[in-house]
Amino acid sequence: MTQTVPAAQNAVRSGEMSHREIMEALTGLLLAMFVAMLSSTVVTNALPAIVTDLHGSQTGYTWVVVATLLTMTATTPIWGKLADLMSKKLLVQAALVIYSAGSLIAAFAPDMGVLIGARAIQGLGIGGLTALVQVVIASMVSPRERGRYSGYIGAVFATATVSGPLIGGVIVDSPLGWRGCFFVGLPIAALAFVVLQKTLHLPVVRRDDVSIDYVGATLIMAGVSVILVWVSLAGTDFAWLSQTTALMVGGGLLLVAAALYVEARVAREPVIPLRLFRDRTIALATAASVMIGVAMFGATVYLGQYFQLARGMSPTEAGLMSIAMVGGLLVSSTVTGRLITATGLWKRYLVGGTVLVVVGLVLLGTIDAETPLGVVGGYMLVLGLGIGATMQNLVLAVQNTARPSDLGAASSVVAFFRSMGGSIGVSALGAVLAHQTAAQVKDGIAKLAADGRLSAEQLAGLQHSTGEIPDLDALPGSVQSVYEAAMGDATGHLFLIALPFAIVALMCVLFIKETPLRTQSGLVDAAPEATGDLEERAR
Repeated sequence: MTQTVPAAQNAVRSGEMSHREIMEALTGLLLAMFVAMLSSTVVTNALPAIVTDLHGSQTGYTWVVVATLLTMTATTPIWGKLADLMSKKLLVQAALVIYSAGSLIAAFAPDMGVLIGARAIQGLGIGGLTALVQVVIASMVSPRERGRYSGYIGAVFATATVSGPLIGGVIVDSPLGWRGCFFVGLPIAALAFVVLQKTLHLPVVRRDDVSIDYVGATLIMAGVSVILVWVSLAGTDFAWLSQTTALMVGGGLLLVAAALYVEARVAREPVIPLRLFRDRTIALATAASVMIGVAMFGATVYLGQYFQLARGMSPTEAGLMSIAMVGGLLVSSTVTGRLITATGLWKRYLVGGTVLVVVGLVLLGTIDAETPLGVVGGYMLVLGLGIGATMQNLVLAVQNTARPSDLGAASSVVAFFRSMGGSIGVSALGAVLAHQTAAQVKDGIAKLAADGRLSAEQLAGLQHSTGEIPDLDALPGSVQSVYEAAMGDATGHLFLIALPFAIVALMCVLFIKETPLRTQSGLVDAAPEATGDLEERAR
């Protein structure tokens, strides 16, 4: 007996979905994206409290962020490749389950080691959610019309980014404490799972020659991990120029080289198809994504720490300060998306956004512990405007160039390299922040001791803990001032260090060739073979 084929499947036959069908499917996808974004932002202002409660160091603070970025980075290409081979809905739902499991473990973590491991598990799910949402939208909507829906993505991104720090700050200041931050996403993840089950109907293109390059993915993750561990520990646990450095850098580069060999010569279905980089747009957009990742993640992840440890704010107050940057991101992502749909032109907005990122980093490079908060907020607004106009449009440029059969791989490659840049940026800049802050605090404490403003017992305790993130309320007033000044100066330096990477991103964007946006969705090209598969399953 032949069953009725759902409307969404009929849409697949014609190669197009109506606005209503797209919005129904988009509801669950946006909930999934909200969960992914919230998981990163909700802990931003909770991290100082988390690390203090679990007796962690600045390196531990860095790795709570890096662990998620690293596993997200390493698995994003795998999720993208799987999206080209099997059910996208099943993959999104699996990513939600993995994210939820990591969140539960993090909520009950007894120490920094377990917390970092749980954050790594969360990263596996977040990698799937961030990659797959872009892939599914690219399958349903043409590049020309995608700006219309990018506005919704930008709005969700902004809402999660604004509400995350605020929700996290309120939870930390409440009786729930920081552990409540890891429970908040679970009900939304469950709702997203149910909504996707009811609304998302995409064709599954069957392939008998499915092959996932797990060896290449493992080598990439191992190589990047070794290099990131070296960046985090060099200068504190061992010297920059040492035998340990030589072994770690050499080993990391060998693993990356082996991964490239496997991807180019061995893997039948490489997790990162190197042939994609023969296209100038994809190559330049990917390079720009790495640089934007370094500048964006590496510089901004420590703003919450700056507001709490350099400006004496509560987690809630630090969350309110983030509204400036995310407000700019919301406005620019929404407006540029609408303009691109209306005009079909996209490069001018990409260039303008990257210029604003450069300007924003220059301005934020001037801040310290004494900069007026209104001025800091204005600088954050400029950076937010730039990021909002840059991130989505780099993905759009690649999706418009890639073949429909490569949409999953191409979209995930951009996300992969942006996340890799973020991992490197967070790790490297975190090491710089730890080194500069510890050095300035040590000098400041020594000066206080020389002036007779500290007792011998206080001096001994402080010298022992200069590498840890302190509980400022437990410190003498003079030492608080020393630490706040050191943190403020070091944070400003981070933005200046990130600046050259943003300039390189601007150079890459300038050389990208603008091509007309396609007016057909990925489903149009997939329709012939997808229709056969749907009819077979409908019988």
